Amino acid sequence: MPSEKRHLILIGMMGSGKSTVGRMLAAESDMPFVDLDAEIEKSEGMTVDLLFRKKGEEAFRDAEVRVLKRWLSQKRSHVIATGGGSVLRPENRERMSRAGWVVFLRAAPETLIRRLAGSREIRPLLTGNTEERVRTLCRERAGIYDFADWTVDTDELSAEQTVRFILNKWRRMFKEKPNR
Repeated sequence: MPSEKRHLILIGMMGSGKSTVGRMLAAESDMPFVDLDAEIEKSEGMTVDLLFRKKGEEAFRDAEVRVLKRWLSQKRSHVIATGGGSVLRPENRERMSRAGWVVFLRAAPETLIRRLAGSREIRPLLTGNTEERVRTLCRERAGIYDFADWTVDTDELSAEQTVRFILNKWRRMFKEKPNR
């Protein structure tokens, strides 16, 4: 397990902007982008939705641990957008903390609901009443993202503003781009 932080890892609830911001951060920082859910789909040979339906959430979380571990062990710096629930397992939180700078993209339930309403993506944990499920997940996960190195409140920020905020903080910390 790497002992030095090298990755920029985005965590937060679904709809917080991890994938959108992550792609933009990667382009701006010249680091490769990794979308953890897409990597799980490649690894498992099926969509996240199908994996949930066929094998259940526990099997998905097991795959998430394996794929996250593999990417965090990479020597080259990456921007990694995790799934909203990747923080549920203590070993994932510990690995993320050791391998990278963890950024919590925080958004109020109302913001998440508004953003998710326009999404065409199938999200297994939002089956049923989306508004009720988002509020329940926010309550259940309260405090679980608090291990992050930085928190960015994204309610009033565009994706571009969020990227600018993170990059400014990142560059101030390193005085330049991280080693790759």
